[in-house]
Amino acid sequence: MKLRVVIEFDPDANAYSAVCPELPDVASCGATEEEALAKFREALELHLEPTPGEVAPGAKVVEIQV
Repeated sequence: MKLRVVIEFDPDANAYSAVCPELPDVASCGATEEEALAKFREALELHLEPTPGEVAPGAKVVEIQV
C-alpha cells in the first residue's frame, strides 16, 4: 500500500509538518523533513494498532498486504 504524505515547512513554527490527505487523524512535525517523516511513520503505526477492548475475546488479528 502506498500513501501520499505531504511535507511542508512552517516558517512561523520553524518546523516541518507531515500529513496524509487520506488519513486526516495522522500527522506529525519535526525540525527536518526526515524527522517529520520518521515521526509520521510512528504515528501511523500507532493509529493502525488495535487498542485494548477493540478486539473481542477469542478474535484473531491478522496482517495483510494491500
